[in-house]
Amino acid sequence: MIALIKRNLLLYFRSRSGVFFSLLGAMISFVLYIIFLKNSMINSWQEIPNSHQLLDFWLIGGTLSVTAITTTLTSLGQLVKDKEREVIKDFYLTDLSRFKIKISYMLSATLIGFFMQMMMFSLMLGYFLFADSLAISWISMLAVTCVAFFSSLLAVVINMLFIQFINRFDSLGAWGTIVGTASGFLVGTYVPLGILPSFAQFLIKLTPGAYVAAIYRQILMDDKLTTTFHGQQNHFEKLMGIRLGWRHLLTGSQTIELLVLVFLLGTSILLAIEIVSNKKNVKMTVFK
Repeated sequence: MIALIKRNLLLYFRSRSGVFFSLLGAMISFVLYIIFLKNSMINSWQEIPNSHQLLDFWLIGGTLSVTAITTTLTSLGQLVKDKEREVIKDFYLTDLSRFKIKISYMLSATLIGFFMQMMMFSLMLGYFLFADSLAISWISMLAVTCVAFFSSLLAVVINMLFIQFINRFDSLGAWGTIVGTASGFLVGTYVPLGILPSFAQFLIKLTPGAYVAAIYRQILMDDKLTTTFHGQQNHFEKLMGIRLGWRHLLTGSQTIELLVLVFLLGTSILLAIEIVSNKKNVKMTVFK
């Protein structure tokens, strides 16, 4: 299984165009913010001290969530390629079970998602360090690293729920285009959540990536929010999607619990699909 993981990692990083396009959604949100959105958003919150740094952290949180979604999807595309070219049938002839083979694709996608998030985080933090003197504590850095790994796992599970039913790489390309385009909106990176229509807000609240972005933002912005608003930041948090909620705004721990629940539910569905698929394969083998 380790050999398959290494293979998938090598195939991903050897394709420079694949790596670029997997980061395209995240890069678009980053560039759009710098060129078009930053000044207008700062003007909207100009009465707030150090608003540019707060908004920089807000952008970083959303962009990292987008990165987890798009890079893991691109990595899992290798599974679709192998199914279309029937390479995966050769893997089935080895000692590895079908379950372990699929786990190898998922683990390699998780590692890729984690690495690319940390790369984007370093890139954005480096830029804002020179542009706005942005800095974070080592504790926040550790927390971001932990969230990056979990968000990669979560993104892999959710993407795998769709990848299961895609057998042609052309179809995956169309799906990837949709996800890459929509992800920036669905995690509330292009436009702040609070200024969107009610239906759009409802769609965003159904997207796990929006809650991942919220956790990132809470980690990165916590100290500055407290010192800036003196504990009266609920309106700002709700408007900017720093905390999401239905009847009330979720706390950080409640948001994490919700994401863990989604992860466990998605994993359970994947296991159920795999069990049913294995039973069908066994029956087909017997009849043959």
